[in-house]
Amino acid sequence: MDYFDPMYIIPVALVLVIAAFWVGWVLNSKVGRNSVALAKEKAESVLKDAEKEAKSLKKEKLLEVKDEWFKKKQEFDNEVNTKRQKSQNYEKKLEAREENLEKKYDLVITKEKENKQLERSLAEKQKKVVTKEEELSKLIVEQNVKLEKVASLTAEEAKKMLMENMVSKAKSDASQFIQQIRDESKAEAKKIAQKVVVQAIQRTAVDHSVETTVSVLQIQNDEMKGRIIGREGRNIRAFEAATGVDVIVDDTPEAVILSAFDQFRREVARLALEKLISDGRIHPARIEEVVKKVSEELEDEIMKEGENAVIQLGLHGVHPELTKHLGRMKYRSSYGQNLLQHSIEVAYLTGIMAAEIGFDTNVAKKAGLLHDIGKTVDKSVEGPHALVGYDLAKKCKEHPIVVNAIGSHHEDIEMEHPISALVQAADSISGARPGARREPLESYVKRLENLENLAKTFEGVAKTYAIQAGREVRVIVEPDKADDDFSDKLAYDIAQKIEEEMEYPGQIKVTVIREVRKISYAK
Repeated sequence: MDYFDPMYIIPVALVLVIAAFWVGWVLNSKVGRNSVALAKEKAESVLKDAEKEAKSLKKEKLLEVKDEWFKKKQEFDNEVNTKRQKSQNYEKKLEAREENLEKKYDLVITKEKENKQLERSLAEKQKKVVTKEEELSKLIVEQNVKLEKVASLTAEEAKKMLMENMVSKAKSDASQFIQQIRDESKAEAKKIAQKVVVQAIQRTAVDHSVETTVSVLQIQNDEMKGRIIGREGRNIRAFEAATGVDVIVDDTPEAVILSAFDQFRREVARLALEKLISDGRIHPARIEEVVKKVSEELEDEIMKEGENAVIQLGLHGVHPELTKHLGRMKYRSSYGQNLLQHSIEVAYLTGIMAAEIGFDTNVAKKAGLLHDIGKTVDKSVEGPHALVGYDLAKKCKEHPIVVNAIGSHHEDIEMEHPISALVQAADSISGARPGARREPLESYVKRLENLENLAKTFEGVAKTYAIQAGREVRVIVEPDKADDDFSDKLAYDIAQKIEEEMEYPGQIKVTVIREVRKISYAK
């Protein structure tokens, strides 16, 4: 902070006083004398003020200097304390290291002593071993001489005979061991395969419904039936000719039946007839126009269905032509099972099994989805549907594994990748699920009877019941002939016998029930 030095103020005041006296002397008048007096007073006042200001400034400066000194001292003390703390930490670390080094040194000394003792012990043992070996060599020589005398064989001949016996024994043991390993590997592989397949089945839940060959169209009233038939049947004949569907108009109230094996044609006929009924204009020309328009709309819907199936499975890169064929699967069926639902289910099953084994799930799902693509190709193309689909996928430059899986899932060509086998297994699983496809009633009933009879062959079984469409068999045992351990073993034995002697879709649950009833009457 800047200030005036008091040493400069005093001389200035003296100069002013001298100047005032000089002015008074020059003037030499009363006014001059008065001015001089006033000047003296002012000079004294100025001197006093200057002294006061000088003192206050000196005090302020001293205070500032003291504050600055205290600050510098505090910083210095802090720095000294920090350095002292660091030096103390270093000292502690050095002390800890010294202690560790002393401990390690003690350990090294101890180990050296132990090693020396071990070396002495080993040297003594080695001497004993050498002595024993010499004694053993002498005994072997003596024994060989005795054996040669007894067996009338030289050492070389005995050695050769022993080697031959050992080789034949080793070969026999090795073949048995290899066979055992092979059997265990097969059993383990079978268990793993069954586990993978069962997990895939359990994780896939798809609704099944057997497709029919007829569609029932509800109409407002029975008067509409006459307009559908037309004069002398011309409307119904034109409709059947345009759609290729049989129209059955019978006594069923407020209903018309459309019959056709081709689901696409049947769907076109249903939608076209609904539009004609709602429009009210039913005549041959209008019928042909509506049928054509509905067919075009349904073709667009087919493309959307194929895209939805691809999106549902999380796939990408499917050729547009293959996507369109996928959409057509919605209006195809195989043994009463909807082809698109079947293909989606096979895709899920294949993907799950591929994930369990460690293969590419996207390739596996795509192979499962497209495996029956050949069934949607025009009937004019000859050959099995697997090979037709194989050619179509190859033409669309699909993945080689997918192409091979499509062509080989019915073994029309050789399988080149394990995913092809997974597609074949998933196809069988999907088609074999109870309710997925039509099954003749006689064979279905026969299978249930065989299941019950097989469980009855075991001792201690009182009654058997096949339930849940043959997916479970409940076995009721005689309580006085079976205990809990027997029931547990019986369930396992029945399950094993079912696996060995029966063919069935999915899995069969065996439930053994042991019930004891005590009855008493109050009279």
